[in-house]
Amino acid sequence: MSHSPTPRPSRKREGSVEINFDGLIGPTHNYAALSFGNLASQSNAGVTSRPRDAALQGLAKMRFAMSLGLTQGFLLPLDRPNTAWLREMGFAGSDADVCAAAHAADPRLFAQACSASSMWTANAGTVSPAADTGDGRTHISVANLSRMTHRSLEQRETEAQLRLAFAHPAFAVHAAVPATFGDEGAANHMRLTAQHGEAGVEVFVYGEEGGKFPARQNRRASEAVARRHGLDPARTLFVAQSQTAIDAGAFHNDVVAVANENVLFAHEQAFADRDALKADLARLLPQAVVVEVPASAVSLSDAIRSYLFNSQLVTVPDGTMALILPMEAHDCAPVKAYLDALVAGNGPIRAVHYVQVRESMRNGGGPACLRLRVVADPATIDPRFLLDAARADRLEALITAHWPEAIGPDDLGNPDLWAQAWAARRALLAELGF
Repeated sequence: MSHSPTPRPSRKREGSVEINFDGLIGPTHNYAALSFGNLASQSNAGVTSRPRDAALQGLAKMRFAMSLGLTQGFLLPLDRPNTAWLREMGFAGSDADVCAAAHAADPRLFAQACSASSMWTANAGTVSPAADTGDGRTHISVANLSRMTHRSLEQRETEAQLRLAFAHPAFAVHAAVPATFGDEGAANHMRLTAQHGEAGVEVFVYGEEGGKFPARQNRRASEAVARRHGLDPARTLFVAQSQTAIDAGAFHNDVVAVANENVLFAHEQAFADRDALKADLARLLPQAVVVEVPASAVSLSDAIRSYLFNSQLVTVPDGTMALILPMEAHDCAPVKAYLDALVAGNGPIRAVHYVQVRESMRNGGGPACLRLRVVADPATIDPRFLLDAARADRLEALITAHWPEAIGPDDLGNPDLWAQAWAARRALLAELGF
């Protein structure tokens, strides 16, 4: 925990709302088990994936969020297979030649070049709203994702996309911090505030090295992001994730905790020193409410298996809060019982909604993994990245026409798949006017 004595005055940003930017799931979505420490990814190694269903499930989740009255954006899948990276690895020739040579020489390397992991936009970067920053702009730092090879490939393409979507002077987009210090973006960052447009308390969650699984978020990376964003040190916390949680498979903080406005919803084993965090929040934001789920009600194993906390905790237009959860949370008896009791009480979370994102879940990504939250005025965002019902209809038709139906464990080496994936992305870019 870190703070200094002199907070800056609060500044409310009129017109600012929370916008969820979901990743459209790309046509090479597959189960190559590339993410060590992600138990769902490892356990589904070699299973046949269904990219079309995955993308349609993600789009349906976005539609549902809009039906609640929320503002919805999206980010595009990256160009995969990634022939530019494969050329950096020494393969040459046409795109098809590069892919064929890479697959023949090193199938694991080629699988990394095919990963659709950019769908999990919670890892695209870390966002500090304008009300928190020294210069009054919304700051976004691209995540380097340096701890996993397949994800480290994303940062340059993600940066280019973020610079396009947030080109307005109201934003400052920063390149990734040096790869020496692992940074996995908003999946390890929370923000608490009275209301989205008001100044808040930013909480950066990091992991210590030396456990069963690698710690993805480095404290120095988090500190660098906070400095770049011009955050008030008095209202910025650096909190260690519990090693117990990491070793149980909580590779990101958002697997065991989620925050929205003045509410922190977390497992009791999420943080190394939960009492210190609660004390700091009570001091900095007296209206903060911590909804802590005891292990006696929901075990850490059940929380991770169901992705109870990898849910979207949102404020709906009537001012109440709701959870958008994966169906796996509904199907886990202890979790379902806890949630039923939660909404029956008088706490701040008044509703739960279950969505089907099974294809993403099998790779270890729930509803919260699939979205990056940006508090901003929608008028300052490139409108091509904002979703409405008509655009969702067009995207659904395009996905149905162009995305592969299935990818089996031996299909990544099929030239027809590469051609289909590239053609699908070209069709998407044309549809959206890029």
